[in-house]
Amino acid sequence: MGIVSDVRKARALLRKALHNRIAVRDVRARLARQAPHPRQHFRVAVYFADGEVNMYQVRQWYKPLQRIASRWPVVVLARTATGARSILDDGALPVAFVPTVRDLERYVATQDLRVVLYANQNTRNFQMFRYGRRWHVFINHGESDKMYMTTNQFKAYDYALIAGDAARERLGRVLWDYDLDARTIPIGRPQADHYSGELPYPPDDRTVVLYAPTWEGDRPSAHYGSIRTHGEALAAAVLASADHRLIYRPHPRSGVVDAEYGAANARIIAAIAAANAADPSARHVYDEGPDLGWQLAAADVAVVDISAMVYDRLAADKPLMVTRPVDEAAVVDTHGYLSDAEWLDAASAGRIVDEVARVLADPDAVTRLEGWVRHYFGDTAPGAASARFEAAIGELMNRWQQWHTRSLADEEGEDEAELDDE
Repeated sequence: MGIVSDVRKARALLRKALHNRIAVRDVRARLARQAPHPRQHFRVAVYFADGEVNMYQVRQWYKPLQRIASRWPVVVLARTATGARSILDDGALPVAFVPTVRDLERYVATQDLRVVLYANQNTRNFQMFRYGRRWHVFINHGESDKMYMTTNQFKAYDYALIAGDAARERLGRVLWDYDLDARTIPIGRPQADHYSGELPYPPDDRTVVLYAPTWEGDRPSAHYGSIRTHGEALAAAVLASADHRLIYRPHPRSGVVDAEYGAANARIIAAIAAANAADPSARHVYDEGPDLGWQLAAADVAVVDISAMVYDRLAADKPLMVTRPVDEAAVVDTHGYLSDAEWLDAASAGRIVDEVARVLADPDAVTRLEGWVRHYFGDTAPGAASARFEAAIGELMNRWQQWHTRSLADEEGEDEAELDDE
């Protein structure tokens, strides 16, 4: 069995290497057909060191970034070929393909980058941190109460753009000697101002249930994924109801660690296809598209795992339920919204139709939800978060100018001192 496993791993590595090589050729050819980037043009960079599997982390920032790009030009520094190819396919922002440190160094030397934004904690972020005289800013790829949201890696950045009071409290509980006032800037969730995508079915009287589970996780403390424990029973119950519609949006990494998790995901997708074939008017949806927004707006109730999707739904200010992890090792932060959430246990997943009816009929749940929305995101009026994001970037640009001016003055002073010494 060990030899068979080794052979499979070797084949997988070869396939990955071939896939990456093809992507490299494709990206270089496409960029060669484009006009070169103007020198000293870009002021903001989005540093993205991941491949296509994690594109969801940067895609959600496209529209907020496009908004600020009209004032401060934005470029994506893509370190992998598959990531660069996906961003080129999307056509949302200019791309610089910088796979090696030398490539990165050469490109940075051609631009006037003052703010560098990071949507995740890839270890190769440190290859960009070496460049001083600019701000390195963590923007994250979602708001949640997972351990990821309080990692000590926050200290590696000059600043972090956070959602609101809940994030401040979370960081304050965990990070020692971290100046929250000086190094965090609350902006809410600007992505919520730019919901995208079109409804793939005509509205009707069906109650719409969004089930958006996360992936299985790569360690016990992060075993939040519910597809194996809740998902199949939940999906079967919704699909069996003539009064409900299921929108199924699994995490794109579902099954990358646990093959059985991936198999359960495949069975749900097949069940959706079978239900639609049996009743075309049901129009259940398996959603794997890049757009996020129409699902949150359309769903009467969302069922999500402990993930950023909890807070994406909170920002929509609409009813939701959170699946309770079966693995007791999964770390659950119950200081914030999760202390007051509507939980769905695995044993109750098959009764989801009744659970949905209960949540929709509870007026107290609406009041509690509104309080938590303000706590996490502040003012959620249309455009408010986008305005705060733009103001935050503007403030960072002002601070850059102040430090740049100070540095020039210090250098002139040093030059004059050297002349005096001579």
